[in-house]
Formats: sequence, structure tokens, C-alpha cells
Amino acid sequence: MKKAIVITGILCIVLIAFFVITGKKDKTSDIISYNFDVRPILSDKCFSCHGPDKNHQEAGLRLDIEASAKAPLRDSKGAFAIVDGKPEASELIKRITSIDPSYQMPTPASHLGLLDEKQITILTKWIKQGAKYEKHWAFIPPQKIALPKIEDEKWAKNEIDYFVAKRQEAYGLKHNEEADKATLLKRLSLDLTGLLPDLQMQEEFNKNNSEAAYEKTVDKLLASPQYGEKMAIHWLDVSRYADSYGYQDDDIRTQWPYRDWVIHAFNENMPYDKFLTWQLAGDMLPNASKEQVLATAFLRNHKISEEGGIIPEEYRVQYNMDKVKTYTRGILALTVECAQCHDHKYDPFSQKDYYSLFAFFNNSSEKGLEGLVGSGPAKTPILNITDSDTKSLLMFINRKDTGLIKVSVMGDTIRPSYILKRGVYDQHGDMVTASAIPAVMKFDTTTFERNRLGLAKWTVDKQNPLTARVFVNQLWEQFFGKGIVKSVGDFGMQGNLPTHPELLDWLAVDFMEHGWDIKRLVKKMVMSATYRQSSTISKEQLEKDPDNLYYTRASRIRMPAETIRDIVLESSALLNKTIGGPSVKPYQPKGLWEGATAGRGALVSYRQSTGEDLYRRGVYTFIKLTVPPPSMIIFDASNRDQCEVKRLTTNTPLQALMMMNDPTVLEASRVFAENLSTKDKDTDHTIVTAFKSILCREPDAKELNVLTQYYKEQYSLLSNNKTEANKILNVGEYPHNNSVGNIVKAASLMRVINVIYNMEETIERI
Repeated sequence: MKKAIVITGILCIVLIAFFVITGKKDKTSDIISYNFDVRPILSDKCFSCHGPDKNHQEAGLRLDIEASAKAPLRDSKGAFAIVDGKPEASELIKRITSIDPSYQMPTPASHLGLLDEKQITILTKWIKQGAKYEKHWAFIPPQKIALPKIEDEKWAKNEIDYFVAKRQEAYGLKHNEEADKATLLKRLSLDLTGLLPDLQMQEEFNKNNSEAAYEKTVDKLLASPQYGEKMAIHWLDVSRYADSYGYQDDDIRTQWPYRDWVIHAFNENMPYDKFLTWQLAGDMLPNASKEQVLATAFLRNHKISEEGGIIPEEYRVQYNMDKVKTYTRGILALTVECAQCHDHKYDPFSQKDYYSLFAFFNNSSEKGLEGLVGSGPAKTPILNITDSDTKSLLMFINRKDTGLIKVSVMGDTIRPSYILKRGVYDQHGDMVTASAIPAVMKFDTTTFERNRLGLAKWTVDKQNPLTARVFVNQLWEQFFGKGIVKSVGDFGMQGNLPTHPELLDWLAVDFMEHGWDIKRLVKKMVMSATYRQSSTISKEQLEKDPDNLYYTRASRIRMPAETIRDIVLESSALLNKTIGGPSVKPYQPKGLWEGATAGRGALVSYRQSTGEDLYRRGVYTFIKLTVPPPSMIIFDASNRDQCEVKRLTTNTPLQALMMMNDPTVLEASRVFAENLSTKDKDTDHTIVTAFKSILCREPDAKELNVLTQYYKEQYSLLSNNKTEANKILNVGEYPHNNSVGNIVKAASLMRVINVIYNMEETIERI
């Protein structure tokens, strides 16, 4: 036994010496950063037993706090986990390099896996350099550093490009050339409005060779009312907006005026600090207007039960826990909900911190159960919106009739708050007072009131290190395919580190310095050379930067479900561009709602919309929480049952099946074909027009040949079977074009257009 211990000790010393020596040859930065190099390792391998969770701290050791990590070890006399400048004397290094299962860390029983050579080298070098600790990067207020020097200054269009180019140069990478004009216009139009540029806009942009052409197009799109609709899609995911209450009965509710407000706020370019303040505490502002109160519907979009057998207090607590989750995930990008039942295992949030934050929302005067199914389209507190309101104060609300509109909003009462043991609604622990998360920023009660308005002020305070960073990152993800911090909803220790921290900080500070101006921030992103690059991938880029972490090219982005619908409707001239109003019910397979309902309430059966309502934009599609729109869910739309800051992107056969058979796609193909067949007798020119309308570019010779041959095949087959041609055209409720003389031509062209809609390029932003 003694021999084994001696051998183990010798091996430890040899390994330590090896890693200390080889550490000098490591290609990473000479100075090891605790935040960017060390903490990720400790978080993955050590914090589950030696982290913030006091209920799971082995040997009384916390490695996330410097004083604890460098204090004498409780169970090993004379030993220290970390000894500044001396990795060979540090118990941490001894144990992670040990091959003795009874001594090594992480222990085999933890199933965390041993550290690899690179990780051991980093920790060894860090200790040798003095083991300097840093506050978590996301909790340090951002700083706006000077622009870095780069080799190719002619490439840079604005500040973004300096930071991107510097990173590329450090890794020996090169950026792509600017994309062609057709690609840029389509990219811009889809990103800023969610719609395709029409043929006239394409022609004008392609002919305009002035240096100002691109910027003028950006300004035009930002000023478009469709900009607000596109921007709203992401925020409606964050705010979990839906048109029903959820749970089993899932009756109708009227929160759609809030959706109209979000669109209006983006179109009016409401500053982000104001945008947040109104949604968190608009009802608490001095002489609050109906618009300010309406904005607080943000906090009331959670699921609500109308079932008689529930315990009201249990659900009231659940509603407020949902508010905490939405606030912290959507605005601060933190997983604070993990501290609902116990101290957070990885981030410095205690259970007391959670319930102190919970206290802000626990004062809401809403009830856990206000009434059973059919008790009303809104729950107390309620904002009543009259016909006169929409004609004067709330003109952005598109009402369909003169009836009273009711919206669930915020209103407070006084209620004590407690730590809830294990998160159980009736297991009260110590009483707590309202306070924000201390690890992020101190909640100074001389500056901030202990209510939601105080929380809103704390949130948008320029010293808050998270709010601006998080929103900048969310927008960056929208326009570049992924966030500078890939884990868009988690800026905590378990989240991804920023690939370009200096750029993120520069943009966050610049955003705040310029009045939280969202359109200005968006314009800066799309005006950059980084954004304008071609998406072509070279062999070198694929080898050196497969995930495009350093933006050596534009990312190919599959458009959101709502935009895919809009692309089909707009290119076929079916789209109804009316802004706002009650949600609509497009085509849907029969029996879906009926098979998932309790048989009570206004939403027992699906009543499809008719007329122009069938052709509204995707953002206006009715969302029933228990049965979300199938065509949108297939393309990864949020089901809106909770706050979601980033949608998953999947590729499944169902998506191709939908694009080939969905009534909306088939109807659009039919209407487009009928209209084109009456305007142009030249088949090639007709196909080119359809191609340009959908893909916003000219087809090459091969593409045109394939489509033309397919058209001829279909025409030949249908010429002998006009009954089949009529059957093909018999889809959708939109009236047929009576000017169509040759139904065989229209049906054949419809098949060709349907093929174009099924091209991958149609639903991707490249």
C-alpha cells in the first residue's frame, strides 16, 4: 500500500513538471484568463462538488470564490487547493493529474470525466502565473475600448469590421468578398422586413451603382411598416404571446392588442430602455396612460388555468414564477429559475436571491383562479380598450368591430413574500423583501424603489452589465445566424463564452450612449462589411472555421416559420399587408383541435378564417397553446408556452412534405400560375419571372433548362387529361382568374412554381 502511494506521488510530480514545462510552449495566450480559460473548466469539472451550491459542497471547499479556494483545506492538514505561483504544491493540480482512483479529481463516481492534457496545462499555467481570480465576465460592466489596428482597413465599413478582422488575422483567416447585389437585396429585405423585394425593387437596386444605393435601401426598409412585424416575431417568443390560456380547456383570450403594441413600438423606434420599462412597470409610471398599461401585458402572457379542481394559490405562485423566468431569461439571459428550489449549482444565485426577485412579481393582484371556462377573454387586472381609445390614444390597434376589448395587464397589491422550501407554494420559509440579483448589480434602495418600477430602473441602469449586452446579442443572432455568445439565453457560467468579447462590449456601450436606439443598432449591423460578405464556403474556411465562429463568410440562415409563409404569400401576390388586428386561422388539417380539447369553451372546434384573413402574415396566425399551428411548428416556431429567446433549427422530411402539399403553398402556386399565364405567352420568360419573384435572381442556364423541360413534361401529360388539369387547379378559396384561357398551361406552370417553392434557397437567407 505504501509503495502504491509513493509511486502515485512520484507520478504526480512527474506529470506536474511535464505540464509546467509544456505549458510554456502552449499556443494559447501567454496570460491565462480566469474568465475565458479557467472558469469554464472548473464549471464543467469541479463546481458540482465545489461550487456555489452549499448543499453539495464537498470538504467545505468552494473553488468559485478565491478566499475559499486558497484557504487551508479542512480535511487535509497543511494542504491548500491552490497555492499562488506553485502548481506543484497545489492540491488541485495533484489530484487532477493523479491516476489513483481514490485520490484523483473529479472522482470516478461523479461521472464528470478526467481533465484532458490541454485543460491541465491551462490550470497549471494559471496557478504558476498567480491564480488571479476575476468576476464573471458578464457581471463586469462593458467597456468601449479603442478600435484595434487591422491590416486591411479598406475592407472595414464600420467599427464592427475592425473587431471581426482583428480576430480573423489572429487565426490566419481571410474574409469573403462582398455578395452580389441580388443576394444582398434579398438578404436585407428578408432580415429587415421578413418579405421579399418585388421585381421593381430588384430592378431599381440592380441598376443603381452609386455608393449610396445600399444605405438608401437599408433606410427604406427600416422605415417600412413591415419592419415592426419582422422584429416583433422574436419579441413575441420572448414574451410567450399566444391567443389562448393553455392547460386542458385552453379557452380564448384577447392579448392581441399587446402584439399590435410591440409592432408599433418597433416601427416607432421606441428606445429599448423605455420599451422595457413600460413592459415591466408601465402601470406604475406617473399618470400612466392606457398605452403604458397595455405594455405590461408582457408579464401576463403566461398560461392561465380555468379548471375547477385546481388550488388557486398554487397556480398564482406558478404564474409569478413564470414572470421571474421570462424576465431573467428574456432580458438578463440568466437561468435564475434554477434557484427556485435550492441555491444555483453553478451561478452565484442563492434561493434567497430568487425569492427576493420573485417578491417584485408576487405583489401582482391577479388570482390563481378567477373563473371557469368561458369566464372571459381576460383576467384581473384588466385593461378595457374602447372604440374611442383606438380612435385617439391607441390608434395602432386594428380593431374589427366597436366592441370592448379586454386585455390582461399588471396591477399590484401588498402581499408578503417568503422563501418557498423546495419551491412548494405553501411551504413558507424566511420572509424576504423585494430586491434584484446582487451578483449582477447592487440594488440600491436609495436609487431604486422596492417595486416593479424600481426593478425596471435597475434593469436599464447603464451600470447594469447585462441588459444592453443581452439585447445586442439577441439582435446579432437574428442577423448573423448565431450570437456572439452562442447560448443566447444563458450568460451564466454554464453558458458559452463570447467569441468576440470586445465587440460585444463596444456595441453594448455604443447602444446605450446613443439612447438605446434599436434602428441605429440594426443599421450598424447590416451596414458592416461582415454582414455583406458572400456565404460561399472555401475548403480552407471549412477546415479552419467550420462553424463560422470568426465570420469569414455570411451564414446561411433558414428563415423562421412566419417568414416562410410570408415568402409564399407575397411572391404570389396573395399577401394581405394589413397591420395588426385579431389573430386569424389559416388552413389546417381537420380534427386537430377537436382531438385535443376538453370539449368546452370557444375553441372547441377550429373555425377557419375566410376571405382576406386567409392571407395575413404569419405573425398574425392564431396560436392555441395546447395545439400550436402545425405548419409553423413543423418549421420550428415557438409553441409559446414559455419564454424562448432562440428557436431550434431542424431539418425533417415533414418540412418537405409540407412545402409540397400545404394548401397555402399549393394555392399560392395556383394563383401565381393563373396570373402569369394570362400575361405572358413566352414560356421561358414566364418561368424566369416566377423564378425572380421567388428567388430574387435570374436562373442560370441549367436551372432554366430543368424547369422548362419539367413544364413541357407536365404540359404533355395534362394535354390529354384536362380533367386532371382542373383537379390540380382546384385548390384554395381564392377566386380563379377568369381570364385564364388555357387551363393546361396554368396547371403545368403551377407545378413548376411549386417546384421553385420547394427549393432550399427559397426558404433560406444566403
